[in-house]
Amino acid sequence: MWSTLCTLPIALFLSLALANRRYMGRNLLNAVVHLPLVLPPVVTGYALLIFFGRQGAIGAWLADSFGIVLAFKWTGAVLAASVMSLPLMVRPIVLSLEATDTRLNAAAATLGASRLLIFLTITLPLAAPGLLAATVLGFAKSLGEFGATVTFVANIPGETRTLPNAIYTQLQIPGAENAVLQLAVLSVVLSLVALLLAEWLGWRLNRRVHGQ
Repeated sequence: MWSTLCTLPIALFLSLALANRRYMGRNLLNAVVHLPLVLPPVVTGYALLIFFGRQGAIGAWLADSFGIVLAFKWTGAVLAASVMSLPLMVRPIVLSLEATDTRLNAAAATLGASRLLIFLTITLPLAAPGLLAATVLGFAKSLGEFGATVTFVANIPGETRTLPNAIYTQLQIPGAENAVLQLAVLSVVLSLVALLLAEWLGWRLNRRVHGQ
């Protein structure tokens, strides 16, 4: 949940930069954002360890300047899940932004509305279904993230052990089939509840946006 909440504003900012705009470097930005989709998760986790580890360029600066340590901490698990879920969150938001009628923005601008007001009152409500879809996809991805997380923050009980890590750990224990089944059922239930809630909220948002 923390990874989804932290990633959503970043995904929205990147989506605004990618939607309906053509500029030098856009394709490179798009490729970098979607890179975690095609890289093996272990490679992504190793890259996080290189840059955000205690001896990494960014990790050392965070630790020395602010006392923030990410590697092998629960905050690092949030970072790993955020990086892996970011591409899945950006895509639906970009599609929603591209589908909005720019003539509405132009009309509001001619009436004297500022860019911020146009964004808050027109663009954001019209893109709300995409934001909702991004939130669900991000939550589902972070819930099931394993490779990057275990590489970057390991599998420390009470600190960095996520639901997939717990399932993997129980699979290594002979006779722990019941525990594995319980965790798997919990994972399915959480995902199903999130999807059903998203469908209901999406229906409500669509009715509100279209004035029904």
